[in-house]
Amino acid sequence: MTGLIILCILIACALLAVGLYNSLVTCRNRFKNAFSQIDVQLKRRHDLIPNLVETVKGYMQHERETLEAVIQARTGAISAAQKAAGDPADAAALQGLASAESMLSGALGRLFALAESYPDLKANQNMAQLQEELSSTENRIAFARQAFNDAVMAYNIAREKFPNSIIAGMFNFQEAQLLESTQSPEERTAPRVAFGS
Repeated sequence: MTGLIILCILIACALLAVGLYNSLVTCRNRFKNAFSQIDVQLKRRHDLIPNLVETVKGYMQHERETLEAVIQARTGAISAAQKAAGDPADAAALQGLASAESMLSGALGRLFALAESYPDLKANQNMAQLQEELSSTENRIAFARQAFNDAVMAYNIAREKFPNSIIAGMFNFQEAQLLESTQSPEERTAPRVAFGS
């Protein structure tokens, strides 16, 4: 009789452990999926930049340094995004992504500021359309980042709760890193992408 009670307790503990493990796996997969939504939007942003550079290149022939800075920042951002997509739980990769995207935003900001001094470029329909698409993409990135951070927070809370913390420690469920804004505090205002007269 005592053996049966002990066996029932062990089975109940095993079922509890399996349930806790599965809930942690679910939370971890949710934040990884949320990151993939950010990745999709970042790729869209990165894909728009060569078209923007080509459009601007014809008008801003004397601004080669600025155009090269945008291209270089884009390359760095793509590399950082690929690294972060490989492991969205890697804090260093997420920090590298935020830094690379901040550099890209700064380079684009300088490009748009310079474009203000080219009236023909401001009137270019293709330029206006690309700027609108970039603005829309920036908004999507912000929403995706918020969803990712919400999923990370839910995962971190789940792994820190008792008795989940025991299972998390046994199976190496590491704390996930929030994705901070990819812009510096000065750049956190929405990018101005429409040219006014």
